[in-house]
Amino acid sequence: MGINHFILALISLTCLFSFSTSTNAPPPLFDAPGSVSLKLNDMIEIMSESPSPFAFDGTILESIDDVLSILPEGVDPALQEICGNTDDPVECIKATMPFLDEKAPIEPLSVLKAGVEAMDNQTKNALAEVTKLSMDPTTLKNVVPILQTCIDVYNNILNNDQKSLEAISNHNLVKLSTKLGANVENVLGCENAFKQAKLESPMKEKDAELAKIISNTLTIGVDMVHF
Repeated sequence: MGINHFILALISLTCLFSFSTSTNAPPPLFDAPGSVSLKLNDMIEIMSESPSPFAFDGTILESIDDVLSILPEGVDPALQEICGNTDDPVECIKATMPFLDEKAPIEPLSVLKAGVEAMDNQTKNALAEVTKLSMDPTTLKNVVPILQTCIDVYNNILNNDQKSLEAISNHNLVKLSTKLGANVENVLGCENAFKQAKLESPMKEKDAELAKIISNTLTIGVDMVHF
């Protein structure tokens, strides 16, 4: 069974998705109308959480390259190629797609901008959540200073995001690399503060996702963008 069959099956929404260990007939992947991009984001979400290898339409997918090879036409091949060279291709596609400029060509620079915007959006969500926790009267008093550290961390990331966009506009590769690289360290700050206090961070999952976006964006900015 060829790749074209997979793509047609995905677009027509008649395919079924299952893990390789499942013996029950799985439900349809999508059961409601919507845009191709929204359906694709849902599909990528499932793929990113699925153990590898897994079965898809009777074929075993053993690597991220196999997954990328069956993505429907809603994902531009250029985006697949660019994200395929990052540490987390699925997260790269999932994070950047909503922020890509429809009028701009898909190239490392446009994907880089989308990555920075995705990073900014994820950081703002994390900042809103941690701020709410810090102001919650039920939050333990010894946790509030740690949450403040997290607030400082996210504000630093947001500041570097803006400076990264300025560096892109000014074609300043050195500044861009410095600010993106700083965020690789910054994103660890919240988790480390909770570890030092021997506590579980409530921001652990958001920080993990943010770290992937930061890592992917740094790779694109340093290895693929040439001013």
